[in-house]
Amino acid sequence: MFKTKKKSIWKAVATVTALVLICGCFVGCGKTVSDKDEQGRTMISVGSWPSSEGESLDKMNARKDRFEAANPDVVITPDTWAFERQTFYSKAAGGQLPTVYMAGFTEIPEIIGAKYSADLTNVLKKRGYDGKFNDAIVEVLSNDGKMMAFPTMAYILGLAYNVEMFEAAGLMEADGTPKQPKDWNEVVEFAVKIKEATGKPGLVLPTAGNSGGWIFTSIAWSFGVDFMEKNAEGRWQATFDTPEAVEALQFIKDLKWKYDVLPANTLVNGEEWYKQFATGNGAMTITAGDYPRRVIKYGMSADKVGMMATPAGPKRHVTLLGGEVLCVKRNATEDQIDAAIRWIETAYNYSLTDEYKKNAEASIESQLNEGRHVGIKSMSPWNVNTEALAWYHDYIDSKTNANINHVRLYNEFVANCPADVQPEEPVCAQELYAILDGCIQEVLTNKNADCATVISNANSDFQVNYLNNLL
Repeated sequence: MFKTKKKSIWKAVATVTALVLICGCFVGCGKTVSDKDEQGRTMISVGSWPSSEGESLDKMNARKDRFEAANPDVVITPDTWAFERQTFYSKAAGGQLPTVYMAGFTEIPEIIGAKYSADLTNVLKKRGYDGKFNDAIVEVLSNDGKMMAFPTMAYILGLAYNVEMFEAAGLMEADGTPKQPKDWNEVVEFAVKIKEATGKPGLVLPTAGNSGGWIFTSIAWSFGVDFMEKNAEGRWQATFDTPEAVEALQFIKDLKWKYDVLPANTLVNGEEWYKQFATGNGAMTITAGDYPRRVIKYGMSADKVGMMATPAGPKRHVTLLGGEVLCVKRNATEDQIDAAIRWIETAYNYSLTDEYKKNAEASIESQLNEGRHVGIKSMSPWNVNTEALAWYHDYIDSKTNANINHVRLYNEFVANCPADVQPEEPVCAQELYAILDGCIQEVLTNKNADCATVISNANSDFQVNYLNNLL
């Protein structure tokens, strides 16, 4: 169903990004630690455990109690450490990671390449997971045919829009279906119409906090940009000093200086991005399908929320694939891996269990109580044929609190994706995003900025200061 563009990630990411991490690896590799307690139960620790009193902690403790009652051969030890790059690699090298820990798709190539995640393949096969995961996600999380992480959440980017502002500009059909811009040129046309009709910016994009670079990569891919590749010597090379990258950056610059469809504020981090969109200071933005949870705090009601497909670029129709995974630490025993998967199943399972239904129903009820839009069917880690996913989609339809046509085009885009689905860049992604933030800010604050020079300098910066430091 999904077409993916997977670069040679796993052979390329054979080591982590700095020599010190490889050296540190030997601290934790050789240790032999018992995986059993005095009663012979398999011991596993679980990261990201809530650290403060409240509903989240109560729910996790109750989940732990239910799990241990149903699995008397396993004991869970809570661990409040949650993934952050500043501490992950030192903990991994020292063998101090929780048995089960969460990470994002951005980090997974480096984690797997550095062998900080255990091979889950045998246990997953024994527990019936063959053919249950979404093929596009399996490709991202596999290394030489081995499944190295358990996906818990996935998304692809789409085009979010403000329903009221689209209506004001004559861009909505009578049944509540938006007109779909087929490409970036039509996005600009829509943005101009909205500015003329409402006096408000037709588009808002992030420019700071790595969010700008993150969104820009997906736009640039559609212009035909490849940001990096492996050379014949096995070293990473920055490859975006190209006319295609210049054209993509020029598109961003023109939004400000040629078409004047962006907010006046040119320093927009992740939080400001959603605030501007939610408060009507931008009618469209590129984002993931979970954005209703980010805009409700700024008063964006469910009936204003809209979502449709990512437009095509001049060279490709492509959208970014992201998400979250649960990993099992590399030196876990087979018994610990089995216990870890059983624990994960209490929250994430392709089977339509009572526990799955209970969790899903509680989640939807919470969203409804908050006033968030319920109706978007984001990309799932599961194959569309799994019973749980089919039930969940039907349940969303039965509980939707707004016109389903406001988000129908995005739901169809996810279900029958005509675009290439591409994971984030394989190494130094966050560093690349920061550099691209700088490119965007330069062209939005300096009308005379030369896009070719900006891109060339960024390509050199990324190569010299980051890619050259990889082993």
